[in-house]
Amino acid sequence: MNSFSSSFIISTYNRPDMLRICLLGVLAQSVLPKEIVIADDGSGPETKQLVDEFAAKSPVPIVHVWQADDGFRLAAIRNKSFAKASGDYIIQTDGDIILHKHFIRDHVRMAKKNTFISGARSLLDDEYSKTMIQQKKISKPSFFSPHLGKRFNAFRNFLLMQINYLAQRGSKQYRYVLGANMAFWKSDLEKVNGYNEEFKGWGKEDNDLAARLSNAGVSLRFIKFGAVTYHLYHTEAVRENIRENENLLQQTVDNKITFVPSGISDHY
Repeated sequence: MNSFSSSFIISTYNRPDMLRICLLGVLAQSVLPKEIVIADDGSGPETKQLVDEFAAKSPVPIVHVWQADDGFRLAAIRNKSFAKASGDYIIQTDGDIILHKHFIRDHVRMAKKNTFISGARSLLDDEYSKTMIQQKKISKPSFFSPHLGKRFNAFRNFLLMQINYLAQRGSKQYRYVLGANMAFWKSDLEKVNGYNEEFKGWGKEDNDLAARLSNAGVSLRFIKFGAVTYHLYHTEAVRENIRENENLLQQTVDNKITFVPSGISDHY
């Protein structure tokens, strides 16, 4: 039995139809978190209604953390959710993600001090995603389904997961982290002040956080063959700020930055 508690954070923006599918997967987990925190980047009332619906039937508390819609501010809403979270360990995903039933169990098993973790995702096509959303229930494709992309990310084997974890040595591949499948100790996030809220618009805020944690001596480890996720299809986000965000990331790497002034500490 683990001696630490976990908070599960789901980021979302105006897709209650997808968030419903994500929450169904969370409540079906073999290991439940201490709490579920919805990191809401300015959604309308439909999302609040959905959160209230699930909060009424969830066996663990569901906390809705909302900020006004002022453009894509994922870094800020995740920091607000980190500050609100009461768990020792934070596992995060996005509201367009479906979880394998052992997703949280795998992350908790892999949790080690002075370490943070990133996993992968497989991809569901448009047809399969639309059908699931319309039916309002989870239906995971078989490994060989033509509707499944990056299918090897959907293969789960606990022994191979352990071997892969142990085989990693000194990996600081910050460019390959996936914000929709990450886990951290809250104390480590506070050490670097969480996400850098200078990042606006889509992209690179996860890589920057990973680089700063690595600069601070927190080891990056990758989960393979476990913590399986399926990504619901949608059109890609606009990437109008990507050049500025790439420059911010490069500054972190070049200057070995660990702590940023605009982060979690602004939300306590």
